[in-house]
Amino acid sequence: MSTPRTAEVVRNTNETQIRVAINLDGTGQQKLDTGVPFLDHMLDQIARHGLIDLDIEAKGDLHIDAHHTVEDVGITLGQAFAKAIGDKKGIRRYGHAYVPLDEALSRVVIDFSGRPGLEYHIPFTRSMIGSFDVDLTSEFFHGFVNHALVTLHVDNLRGINAHHQCETVFKAFGRALRMATELDPRAAGTIPSTKGSL
Repeated sequence: MSTPRTAEVVRNTNETQIRVAINLDGTGQQKLDTGVPFLDHMLDQIARHGLIDLDIEAKGDLHIDAHHTVEDVGITLGQAFAKAIGDKKGIRRYGHAYVPLDEALSRVVIDFSGRPGLEYHIPFTRSMIGSFDVDLTSEFFHGFVNHALVTLHVDNLRGINAHHQCETVFKAFGRALRMATELDPRAAGTIPSTKGSL
């Protein structure tokens, strides 16, 4: 029986109080309550398309705006991934996905490299999706990358509807995460790097 790849991280600051619990080998179950409905909708895409169980609660200074909450959820989720994935033995390491939604198409490529890096290219067609500021999408991914210690390339290749642009990115992110964190039966117990460590 393999060791469960789960983690729970609590992060409290003067701006936010966040708890994230994940199971990398889940079925896509989710319980999401960040106080930012559109963020919950995007996190749901990660869970369902990544087959990752997510339980996320956040209380933030939403009376100011959603910036701290969205960024800090990204940070805490990144910390949880780093903790759950452990020494990275036997994982595929790399993951990628293309996802369409009507006119929109996005590509996400991820490497659990141990080196944080983000290439982010989403030419949003408008600045708001409902009450959600699209600039916060990059804040989420920066927070995740810096704390999961991954290299992440996010490209929206085309799209007219900003909601579709964003949703294809998060669906592709979930699917890329699923591929990269999967255990490769042919690489059991080995670190997927010529360096011998990640």
